[in-house]
Parts: sequence; structure tokens; C-alpha cells
Amino acid sequence: MSTTFLRPATARGAFRAASNTYANPLSTTFVRNKATLPDLPYDYSALEPAISGQIMELHHSKHHNTYVTSLNAATEKLLTAQQISTPASIADRIALQPLINFHGGGHINHSLFWENLAPKGKGGGEPPSGALGKKIEESFEGGWEGLKKVMNAKLAGIQGSGWCWLVKDTETRGIGVRTYANQDPVIGQFKPLLGIDAWEHAYYLQYQNRKAEYFSAVWDVVNWKAAEQRFDA
Repeated sequence: MSTTFLRPATARGAFRAASNTYANPLSTTFVRNKATLPDLPYDYSALEPAISGQIMELHHSKHHNTYVTSLNAATEKLLTAQQISTPASIADRIALQPLINFHGGGHINHSLFWENLAPKGKGGGEPPSGALGKKIEESFEGGWEGLKKVMNAKLAGIQGSGWCWLVKDTETRGIGVRTYANQDPVIGQFKPLLGIDAWEHAYYLQYQNRKAEYFSAVWDVVNWKAAEQRFDA
């Protein structure tokens, strides 16, 4: 019998939006220009057995929250450094950019990732449909199953930590698979549709060194509805 991991009501309320919110599908919220941890639309144990409740709780409440708090701290320092234009303050701004890029990317990537997941019976594991489903059939040999093979191969090839994304090319309107190191976000010409986290903290407590099993199992809880909305937007 699996352990049930529930979000306390007080914590759930603390993570809700208080002011401005990114437009869907990214549900990340900002309070007084500070990033906040987005609430999840499912309990931590809802994705079992593909992803354990323990991993989900640590991944969301600890790892993602660290990206949020570190991003806010670095942003606050940057705002202070921007008040004056001395050589020292300009050097401070330059030094802060890698921190903002890393923690900001981690915040964006995880906010998208949570929406890419859903319990079985509530969208998780169902095949893609609509315009995105048709585009996948046209773009990958074997359609949906072919795409999963391509992404799993790309995931296995990531050295160290990173992400694998199904992306939309905003110039050609085509779709493709791209990998990104560390917490680099999908920006510029490409739009993120669906991402898989290949960092060890996403799977190690459950799968240890058998990361290929995680890459295979996560598809049982992938929520294509979120990706379809991003593709159509």
C-alpha cells in the first residue's frame, strides 16, 4: 500500500496567487514582483507508481522552492545594484546574471513540468490529440510512440543534469526535440511544449541508477492537454 502525501491546507493557501499571474499554460505566480511557488493541482502521491509521493514532495516543496527563493534573493540584489551606475555596481549586476539565469530557469522549467503531469484517469498517459497530435504523427516516424523513443534516447544522452523538451519552432511552425543543460530554459526561437526533467532529484530516491526506467515510466503520467494548449496558443 502506498503512502499518501497530502499538502497541508495552510501551505496550499500560502502558495496561491495573490496578484499578477502569468497567462496560461504557465501558472507561476508573482506577488509584489516576487516569484512564488505554484500550487499543484494534484496531491504528491497522485502520480504513483510512476513517480513516488516522496519524490514529488521533495522535488516540489524543497528543490523547486529553492529555485524560487534563490531567484528572489538574486533579483533583489540586482534591483539594488541597478540604483547606481558605478563600476562596482555594474560588476555586481554582471555577477548576478548567472544566478538569475539558473534559478529563474529552474523556476520556469519546473512550473511547466508540473503542468505536464497528471494522474492516470485524469489525463495522465493519454495520447496527444488535436492539432498537436496531428503534428506529431506527421513529424515523427511511428507517431506518438516514435516521439517517446526519440525523447527517451535524448534523455539517456544527457551528461550530468538537464532537460529534454518537445518544442515548437516559432519561425517554421514545426516541432522537434531539444535538450538543455542544467536549468537553461527554452527561450528565443523555440517554445516549450512538453519537458522531462533529467536531474537526479527527479528520480533517484525511487529509481536509483536505473534512470531509463524513470524515463519510461514518466510517460504514464504525462499530461498532453497542457502541451496541446501551449501548441495552440
